[in-house]
Amino acid sequence: MFVRMWMTTDLVTVPPETPILEAQDIMKRHGVRRLPVVNKRGKLLGIVTKSDIQEAGPSDATTLSIWELNYLLARTTVEQIMVKAEDLITVSPDDPIERAAMLMRKHKVGGLPVVEGNQLVGIITESDIFKILLELMGVYKKGSRITLELEDRPGALADALEVLREHEANVLSIVTCEECRTTPGRAVVVIKIDAYDWRKIVKDLKEKKITVLDAQNTNGWE
Repeated sequence: MFVRMWMTTDLVTVPPETPILEAQDIMKRHGVRRLPVVNKRGKLLGIVTKSDIQEAGPSDATTLSIWELNYLLARTTVEQIMVKAEDLITVSPDDPIERAAMLMRKHKVGGLPVVEGNQLVGIITESDIFKILLELMGVYKKGSRITLELEDRPGALADALEVLREHEANVLSIVTCEECRTTPGRAVVVIKIDAYDWRKIVKDLKEKKITVLDAQNTNGWE
């Protein structure tokens, strides 16, 4: 999977001369926490976030009057407080989605601009990463979820899938996790299938000496 498959392309952007109070209002109306700042040609100049605007506000210790505060805020533009493009972490639409996730985690940011050259073409956020996890786990698909602990050897997964094939169970998703293992030399595998009666499948898996950690119907969790 690539970034272009999951990024948001219908973007809410602002020009650099936008007052921060107007930017704040735009964020509220569109329910977003960050605004890419672009010029008329679509070149990415920077990003301003909700926290940037909050930090640009006066401290509790200020001696300025309300009129003076509003005057200063009205004259402050996003260009003055944004994180400039050269300081942003960005990704390409052709980057693997895993790279975007790793960069967000490493740099502790909730979203990354997606650029081609210096043109903004999208944005990928932590919410998108959560969506991908749900899709990979087949959460929205009705069926059964079987969790196995397999030997870490070639063919171990194929043995389990052969049992599913014999039962004509359609595999909707497969996720493996070595870090989830409870026994050395083994890996945890979560398989989502479209079959509802998993009892016979589990019985045959166990007869093949395949460890079944859990099996349950999901019915499209919400």
